[in-house]
Amino acid sequence: MAFDYGTKRIGLAVTDPLQMIATGLDNIHPKDIIDYLKRYLQTEQVETFVVGEPKQMDNTPSQSAMHVRGFVNLLKKTFPEIPVEMMDERFTSKMASAAILAGGVKKAGRQNKALVDTVSAVILLQSWMEQRAFR
Repeated sequence: MAFDYGTKRIGLAVTDPLQMIATGLDNIHPKDIIDYLKRYLQTEQVETFVVGEPKQMDNTPSQSAMHVRGFVNLLKKTFPEIPVEMMDERFTSKMASAAILAGGVKKAGRQNKALVDTVSAVILLQSWMEQRAFR
């Protein structure tokens, strides 16, 4: 399961059991994420949490990095049995916007930040899976 963390929304993506393709799952407000995950984990198995790591172009943490670190600590504390891995999230929002545009979504849909967050989480998870395949 991947998370594109934001202070207003968290985009979520999951993969199939064979880890072939990532799919958008939902968008959740940060205050609701733990309850959402507890419900989700009652019926679904999650092997790893993948969290987008916000970085600047020079590879230093961005301004939102402290919020992401707090979220990661909360995940580790609440779900200690599920490992958390960080994945560089630079350009995922731009890639998500480009993918949405290429998909023919009308202008109103392209301006939907929740959709961009979900597609960003899909890109994060797909990139993580591809990177793992080459380890």
